Parts: sequence; C-alpha cells; structure tokens
Amino acid sequence: MAKKPSILIVYTGGTIGMVKDYETGALRAFDFSQISSKIPELQHLHCSIDTISFEDPIDSSNMNIDYYIQIAEMIAKNYHDYDGFVVLTGSDTMSYTSSAISFMFENLQKPVIFTGSQLPIGDLRTDAKENLITSVQIAAAQENGSPVIQEVGLYFEYKLYRANRTTKISAEQFEAFSSMNYPPLVESGVHLNFNYPLLLRPEGKAEDLIFRKKLDNNIAILKLFPGITERVVRSYLQIEGLKGIILEAYGAGNAPSEPWFLEILKEFQEQGIYVVDITQCEGGSVILGHYETSAALRNLGVINGKDITTETAVAKMMYLLGENLTKSEFKRYFEQALRGEMSN
Repeated sequence: MAKKPSILIVYTGGTIGMVKDYETGALRAFDFSQISSKIPELQHLHCSIDTISFEDPIDSSNMNIDYYIQIAEMIAKNYHDYDGFVVLTGSDTMSYTSSAISFMFENLQKPVIFTGSQLPIGDLRTDAKENLITSVQIAAAQENGSPVIQEVGLYFEYKLYRANRTTKISAEQFEAFSSMNYPPLVESGVHLNFNYPLLLRPEGKAEDLIFRKKLDNNIAILKLFPGITERVVRSYLQIEGLKGIILEAYGAGNAPSEPWFLEILKEFQEQGIYVVDITQCEGGSVILGHYETSAALRNLGVINGKDITTETAVAKMMYLLGENLTKSEFKRYFEQALRGEMSN
C-alpha cells in the first residue's frame, strides 16, 4: 500500500486563524496545533498533517521581505520531510507573498499552496474550512508517486491559480482572487479537475532545489494618471538608493509622450534605475511600440513587463535585483518567464 502523503501547514497569521468569542463578539487567534478539533474533516483526508506557526502571527498588512524569508526558510528546512506545503496568510497581501515565494525556489518539485479566508475559521458561514481542506487535498494529490502540483499555487473559492498570476479583486466576496491572463490550474467541484497541460514541470532532479533569499526592496511603483505632474514624477529621482521602478502605464503599455516625461525616463536610465512597463489593466499585455505613445519607451530601453501583474512585477524585481545581474541580463531575465509568471 502506498505511503500516505505528508503535508505541513505553515500559519503566518490572517483572518483564517481567528475564532470568534460569541459572548464578546471579539476575534482571537487560536492554536493551530489544535486544528483538527476545529476542522475534524481533515482527519478523513488520505494524508498526515503537521503544523508550524510564526511565533508571533502577523496581520498581512505588515508583511515584508523578512517574513518572506521566514516563510521560505520554514519550507526549505522541511522540504525533504514532507510531500507538500499549505501556507496560510492574510489575503490582502497574499498575491505579493506567494509571488515572492515562487521566485525564491528554483526547481521546486513539490506543491506550495497558499490559502486563507474572508471570514474567520470559527465563523458559522466561514469559507476557511473549504479553502483549507481542499488546499490540503490538492497538496496531497499524487500520481505515480510524484506530486501532481509542483509549483506555488493560490487556492480560493473552488479554484487553484498559479500564485504569481493572481490579483485580489474583492474584499467582500468569497471569490476574492482572479487570474485574468492565465486559467485555473485546478477547479474544485464534485471532483478535483486538474488542468494538466497548464502545470509547470521542472527539468532538474528533486534534490536540485535552489533556495534564493537575496531580495532587494529598493523599488517603487509609479502609477500614471491623466494630469500627473512633472514634479511628482521627478521626485522619484530623489529617492536615495532607488534601483527599480514599476511603471503602471495605460492599456498596452502607453505613457505620456511629453518631452519632460521622456527626459525623466532617460534620467532614470542614466542613474542605473531599471524601469519596467506594465499595464494598469487587470487583463491584457504590454505591447511596446504598438502605439506611438509606447514606441518612445521601447526606444529608451524600458523593460517590457508583458502580461505580468503588479504584485508579481514587484516580487520579480526584488528577486532579480538581489542576483547582481548586468543591465542586459536583468532586462533579458525580466522579459522571460522564469516561474510561469508571464507569457513569452
């Protein structure tokens, strides 16, 4: 008889780890080592489950690269002892966090599934139970002795997405996340339906996992809007130590063609500050040169972010800045898919 898969649940904080005191109405954190008492259904899954938690669980609004490293270290330390991992975080920054983790592991060959909830686990109408149970079930899914999922995913409301393709779209609905430019990897109904052609398959051996934890957060996001002033854009030149800018442009990557704007972009380049052009639209892609208003950006050497999300552009820039690449290498690596995060 095949050995039962072993799953490690990593709890960092967030709504999913709260229970409601019905006498006071207050929310409080509960001990995740006692998770089976809150969700007894987990005992019926064909896997063994262990839990580990941040010593001091955090609200996801306080998430930063130090916590990214802490999460990744928990996974790396236990990588060879478990068949899959489920990471519980707050949903507000989950797309940022899970995208960062996807870049921190090269040649990942086990599932790392992020999930959370909109309502606390102790709420009568909670979405936490379904999200957690199905995430564990997906993490434990195997074929021919190997995990079906071998990448970082994000599961919410009956769908598993590639984590670095997601964006949070609602603070009110249970269907809190979307992946506009890439279909779900798994859909949960009566059965778990895996979309096999979409799944990542690393080429190296299982023991070849590379854990990269040099992240550089000296970056900024510049979101364009009609009427943006030269003074605002130029202020970015005064940020000490700035190494990269995510330029949230219009439509297919379009930006003002006014001389002052292009001159500032040129100054960014001269200061060695990378500029990545992405779209503000939830769906679609940057096509530099498709319109005259983006041709100038291409001529200036602005990096084409294609259909990458803002959350993943931030994570990818932090990762690549930490790798001490040359200017040409940085541009080349950013413009190609490293973890399935963009369309080539």
